[in-house]
Amino acid sequence: MRIIVKENYEEMSKTAASVVKSQIVLHPDCVLGCATGGTPLGLYRELVKAYQNGDLDFSEACFFNLDEYRDLDPANNQSYAHYMKENFFDHINADPDRIHIPDGMAEDVDAECRRYDADIARHGGIDLQILGIGVNGHIGFNEPNAHFCPDTHKVVLDDSTIEANARYFSSMAEVPTEAITMGIRPILQSKTLLLLANGENKAEAVRSALRGPICPELPASILQLHPNVIIVLDREAARNL
Repeated sequence: MRIIVKENYEEMSKTAASVVKSQIVLHPDCVLGCATGGTPLGLYRELVKAYQNGDLDFSEACFFNLDEYRDLDPANNQSYAHYMKENFFDHINADPDRIHIPDGMAEDVDAECRRYDADIARHGGIDLQILGIGVNGHIGFNEPNAHFCPDTHKVVLDDSTIEANARYFSSMAEVPTEAITMGIRPILQSKTLLLLANGENKAEAVRSALRGPICPELPASILQLHPNVIIVLDREAARNL
């Protein structure tokens, strides 16, 4: 496990982007796992900038999103399909046929989850998985639980996750309470994990995940078992280490 601490969010984002840039340059046809939320926005901005400067080519890369809200139309401006288009895919030369996002509107959720895992396996697994961490220690939408959920699955979102996501919606009542999330197995099977965290409110989750016991009550703690994890933090998120 390699831990990199930067002074602020901008430096954190640039450092994380350099990891992804190297992956794309060395392996243009790589499979990139994408995270959403506030934390990776700076990373995506740096990657878009590199593409616009002619330094990166994403045409051969393949993308798998970690998660999607349940029962939220992809056209909804709060869906993660929209988030990825707005903040990343619409600004690079990504092949639409190589972009994979769980179908939150699927009638048969179990079948959709099995399909998603099969697609990941068909592409040989994920080469570089970008991750954030929730204040409760979730990765993707793998929430604290009595056990680790290995495969892609539907999840009822934790109250703390709903509260954290409420800032993106007009009211608490509009925040989805369920999601489809990639499970622990495809995350851990990724060749490299890149975990980002910023802000004082993530400091305790980061400490517990990296220094505490491995337990499903804090899902990110499972990353301690991965042989190639890069952690990029700003100074505030690293304050408890």
